Amino acid sequence: MKFTEFGFDEHLMEALGYMGFVEATPIQERAIPIIISGKDLIGCAQTGTGKTGAFILPTLYNIANSKGKGINTLIVVPTRELAIQIDQQIQGFAYFTQATSYSIYGGGDGADWDSQKKALTQGTDIIVATPGKLLSHLNMGYVDLSTVEHFILDEADRMLDIGFHDDILKIAEYLPKVRQNLLFSATMPDKIRKFAKKILKDPEEISIAIAKPAAGVLQAAYLCYDAQKINLVNKLIADKPNYESIIIFSSSKKKVSEIVRSLKSKKYDVEGISSDYDQKQREEVINRFRSRSVRVLVGTDVISRGIDIKDINLVINFDVPKDAADYVHRVGRTARANTTGVALTLITEDDMYLFDRIERLIETEITKVPVPAELGPSPIYNPKSGGNRGYRKGGYKGSGKRQGRRPKNARRN
Repeated sequence: MKFTEFGFDEHLMEALGYMGFVEATPIQERAIPIIISGKDLIGCAQTGTGKTGAFILPTLYNIANSKGKGINTLIVVPTRELAIQIDQQIQGFAYFTQATSYSIYGGGDGADWDSQKKALTQGTDIIVATPGKLLSHLNMGYVDLSTVEHFILDEADRMLDIGFHDDILKIAEYLPKVRQNLLFSATMPDKIRKFAKKILKDPEEISIAIAKPAAGVLQAAYLCYDAQKINLVNKLIADKPNYESIIIFSSSKKKVSEIVRSLKSKKYDVEGISSDYDQKQREEVINRFRSRSVRVLVGTDVISRGIDIKDINLVINFDVPKDAADYVHRVGRTARANTTGVALTLITEDDMYLFDRIERLIETEITKVPVPAELGPSPIYNPKSGGNRGYRKGGYKGSGKRQGRRPKNARRN
């Protein structure tokens, strides 16, 4: 289902287009219509399935159509990291709208408290908060939550696990009786259902299975140092002369430019694409790639969603995606329509924990191999320690002790 089918206003659609969002994920497809209708909802979906967009997008839509003043939406989350992450996503989706947001969490100084107080008292549209810090402000008596129309609990199971049950119920007492309640949880044990009954009214329920790459994708990962990546990519492409359609994903616009320059020096037909390109430029580049006049397309995640191009032979993740769902979207560019394809990811020491999260999300252990011997030694795979900085010539297994020298051009991320 495409986002154009939800009836979002032009400003929200402009933001989605700028971010490269075309097709909704399963959780978004099922949750957005329910949320727009105003019904309460229990959603069971893991992190990395697009659930944040599932409640942010319809909330922004509802805010655009609301005539109320003051705080419109309260999102409560278990950790400051998640509060910051969701607030950043809201700002991205709301870039072309008039909606405002602010995150409330502990760990700051007096200046942070004053900024939070200002956001809570001057009618910020969306507040994203951890329970403890929000209650600290509520106890001071200057926060008015009587205008809240949408109350959203994210990662509810985790909040209960770390003891926020009573805090959430206390926060709910400050809210108006008539409101929409949304609860999202990665798991749905009995305690979550019992808890939901205390807050939600006749909720709809949806449950989304874990998203996984298509069966036709051959996945593998190379253990490397950051300085080895460009040479490794050149070698991977050189070793696959029959691959006519290749996509390389990178985490930044700067890296896109570096990869394109390197590949062009090897006389490959390559073009780059990033958020620096306007919609028309992006479409022109993608059309050249689709018509095979460009063999290699290098880009940021702006091209990971919504591209309908068949017979992509190879996807290379130059950088490990920070969001596990992005890995599924990237890899999903190959092996479409029951075809086969190859997806290769370059993993540095500092990215190992991210790759471990991806494997846990897709419930698959991906084969990991060292770089070719002529490129030097590879790091040892150890995600629990964030990469133990050990390495070994010609391989990645071993005791973890240093055996030989780190390549001169190898550096940490």
